[in-house]
Amino acid sequence: MVTGGAGFLGSHLCGRLVVAGHDVLCIDSFHTGCRSGIAHLLGRPNFELIEHDITMPLEVEVDEIYNLACPASPVHYRQDPVRTTRTSVLGAITVLELARRTGAKILQASTSEVYGDPQQHPQTEDYWGHVNPIGPRSCYDEGKRCAETLFFDYHRQHDLRIRVMRIFNTYGPKMQANDGRVISNFIVQALLGNDITIYGDGSQTRSFCYVDDLIDGMIRMMNAPDDVTGPVNVGNPDEVTIRDLAKLVIELAGSRSRTVFRPLPENDPLQRRPDIRRARTELGWEPTVTLEEGLERTVSWFEPLTAKRPVHAPQER
Repeated sequence: MVTGGAGFLGSHLCGRLVVAGHDVLCIDSFHTGCRSGIAHLLGRPNFELIEHDITMPLEVEVDEIYNLACPASPVHYRQDPVRTTRTSVLGAITVLELARRTGAKILQASTSEVYGDPQQHPQTEDYWGHVNPIGPRSCYDEGKRCAETLFFDYHRQHDLRIRVMRIFNTYGPKMQANDGRVISNFIVQALLGNDITIYGDGSQTRSFCYVDDLIDGMIRMMNAPDDVTGPVNVGNPDEVTIRDLAKLVIELAGSRSRTVFRPLPENDPLQRRPDIRRARTELGWEPTVTLEEGLERTVSWFEPLTAKRPVHAPQER
């Protein structure tokens, strides 16, 4: 079962599992997920879709649960912050109770945002983070932190077979053009010939992982021995400034866009880079797709979309 299975990561995960021959149950409320992302799977004999809000109880029979249900982009999780927190916390309880009843293995798709605006760099899994609990990003940051708490408490109290992976910035085909993520925003703006909007002075850094690499890490995490509970960072440790990212996107898109600068959003992290030594050791995983290669594939995916109609892409991150 994949909750949030029609989202960006969820649709890629469902596709990979279906092709591998698994019977896949996709759960999505379509609050932010898109049916187009899983349209190619509908009608497959080993794929089933149920439209359901994961904050409500769910009675199904499964042996593995990937919990990806939660708005993940700033534009989406800020639209209804209370719903975002409910999805993270009540949704975690729903899937954990299901795992307790069925004996299923269960993986939580957590996030690098649990580290907040980190005072340790790069971020290791032992770092407890530097998070504002009452800021505009807290619905997501603290919701994911609470979900991790629930996973480990269910593991200790009910002996559940859990896995917790902390996902760093991920990009690739099927990203929504207006989701407020920096790569989709830059690509859309470059392809339309609009100004590339950089928030802050562009010196802040991120580490971007191509979606195929991320999904490989997620499946490896699920298939790892039961003593590998995590948390495990999964992301690309190659760090790039937002200013250099903009230059690379402009070059790959063959664009004449110029960069413009706006104030940095409140609580926006200045640095983000995963320490992936644990992923290398426990999962035998590390990313293989370079940023330039992944961006080329992503630009190619967006090109026909921007050719059809104008796209509004607000920058939030």
